[in-house]
Amino acid sequence: MRYIMIFGYARVSRKEQNIERQIRNILAYDSSARLYEEAFTGTKVEGRKEFEKLLKIVKNGDTIVFDSVSRMSRNAEEGKNLYFELMSKGITLVFLKEPYINTAVYQKAVSRKIDSTGHKIADLYINATNEAIKILAEDQIEIAFNQAEKEVKDLQQRTKEGIETAKREGKQIGQVKGKKLVTKKSVEMKEKIQKLLPTHSDKEIMELTGLARNTYYKYKKEMII
Repeated sequence: MRYIMIFGYARVSRKEQNIERQIRNILAYDSSARLYEEAFTGTKVEGRKEFEKLLKIVKNGDTIVFDSVSRMSRNAEEGKNLYFELMSKGITLVFLKEPYINTAVYQKAVSRKIDSTGHKIADLYINATNEAIKILAEDQIEIAFNQAEKEVKDLQQRTKEGIETAKREGKQIGQVKGKKLVTKKSVEMKEKIQKLLPTHSDKEIMELTGLARNTYYKYKKEMII
């Protein structure tokens, strides 16, 4: 006997971004959700290894929970097609930020059909009404994925315009080669490392500060240089 599974999928664009908020939201919805998470830049599903793994194992009756529709896809056409493909396989989709396009909501909307009366003219209006209900429900899904795609395109455009403006004003684009990047976190951590170095081992300092191995040794090297 196969158990019905609840899956959660979380994604950020870059590894340095915090994925914990998405995970918290998914687990708040269902604490037993089996999580798939990854860092991937791009609008399409192809290349997202964890999501591709999930799509291979999800079965009829299972549920996939997303923090938002943009985590599923930021390509409108692909997202809409994948939505209906998964739904047709009996898979429930839940979008915590856009609950109005959850598959359960869509299925409830299209199931509200008006029964035929047997009267030709009346039934023409009834059939048209039923079709309109379906189209409106599908439009909501398409709008959500279009918005997700628009958001990433708008961000790309703003970034491009910002770079062009900075170049015209003669500002440095990106970090100067060989120059150390100074942040509030790096300053605070280096101060802690400085205080702990005389009495603690590298391993102990990493545990006390919560720094990853590579980050710790990077800060330590910058302190010596």
